[in-house]
Amino acid sequence: MQKLLVEFENTPEDAPQVSCSISGALNRDKSLSVPCLLLADNNSDKDQHSGKNGQALSVPVINLRGKPLMPTRSGKARILLQQGKAIVIQRAPFTIQLCYLTGNYTQNIKLCIDAGYSTIGFSAINNKCELLSGELTLRKRISKLIEGKSNYRKTRRSRLLHRKPRFNNRNKPEGWFTPSIQHKLKTHLGLIEKLKKIPPVIKITIEVASFDTQKLQNPEITGVEYQQEELQGYEVREYMLEKWKHKCAYCGKSNLPLEIEHIIPKSRGGTDRVSNLTLACHKCNQKKGNQTAAEFGHSEIQKKTKQTLKATAFMNIVRWRLVNTLKCDWTYGYITKHARIKLGMKKSHVTDAFIAGGNVQERSRSYELTQTRRNNRSIQTNRKGHKPSIRRKRYRLQLNDLVKYIKSLCKVKDVHNYGRYVILEDKIGEIFDINVKKVEMVKHGKGIQF
Repeated sequence: MQKLLVEFENTPEDAPQVSCSISGALNRDKSLSVPCLLLADNNSDKDQHSGKNGQALSVPVINLRGKPLMPTRSGKARILLQQGKAIVIQRAPFTIQLCYLTGNYTQNIKLCIDAGYSTIGFSAINNKCELLSGELTLRKRISKLIEGKSNYRKTRRSRLLHRKPRFNNRNKPEGWFTPSIQHKLKTHLGLIEKLKKIPPVIKITIEVASFDTQKLQNPEITGVEYQQEELQGYEVREYMLEKWKHKCAYCGKSNLPLEIEHIIPKSRGGTDRVSNLTLACHKCNQKKGNQTAAEFGHSEIQKKTKQTLKATAFMNIVRWRLVNTLKCDWTYGYITKHARIKLGMKKSHVTDAFIAGGNVQERSRSYELTQTRRNNRSIQTNRKGHKPSIRRKRYRLQLNDLVKYIKSLCKVKDVHNYGRYVILEDKIGEIFDINVKKVEMVKHGKGIQF
């Protein structure tokens, strides 16, 4: 892995340096016949980076008024810091603020987002290169935490002998989401607002769905440019692969070429709608012949075709909410995948975000972002007995905070003894258990962290 071109005096020791760039072409069987469409097993669940490193990370710049300017080279940033014309205001990504008045000239920078249920990819690019990219891993166990909170509330209320009647607040407003999905929506919006403060973003593009559902329901729809020529029928293939998990619907085998096949043959009144299509290997397709799926001994296939991709459809609603909230542009996932395979890039969320806005720009090494709780109110024993109580006081140091101890940077692993002692871990993995008065706060480790 390459190092930064210039090492700053104030560069954080834990600055992420994750490789991400293009590599060799992906092999894909593009044979396509009528009436059977041959599909190679292209597993879209694989998420991997290329082994080739991109350009060095550019340094974001903030002007005297706090507005983002165009990023600069690391060498120029070092000179500005040495001359006292700039100060460091953020460790990751390493950001400087100018100490003198400047103009507000910026270039056209596009921020492309690959929205997802568990991972968000982003890429900020201009006409020449990629300025900022990375992937954010969202928090998990949100539903279980909400369920635990509900159980605590029920237990507390059950101990009350008398309780005033509540007003009717059980109506769900229009556009209501479950708390776990609402959390994901807020995380997407929060990440976009955070990224807009690093480079001066002019335009935003979001991948709204894997497929164009209108095109699936009405294959004869016209007037849309991307539904012609090479992309004709491509969204149907991607939908079928995801719906049937890249397996033959009859024998259940995977990792082999699959064909799109009619449950009820067209010669017997079947249609080309997705509700009458399934995936089959060549052997099963030939063996089935002109029979229906029920006559072939697989009556359950018809029921499976009526099952929708609920999780995918729900996330598609969230993506459209993002577009309507931000009033931005959008694209479809199958278009991104088609371009990625054509360019010979490997599958990753950050690559999909890059392709949504560009394809010839020079790539940059990407960040890995994590999301943690801001205030973990753990259960602990109270001072008077052994009954558990919820800690309501927010300690000065929290989990994942970055602190300084004897001229070395350490990460907080745990806080105990009612916040008076803290367990630290340094960069080589050594553990310390010391008093909080002996450490110095450097950076809070909550929320979205680079």
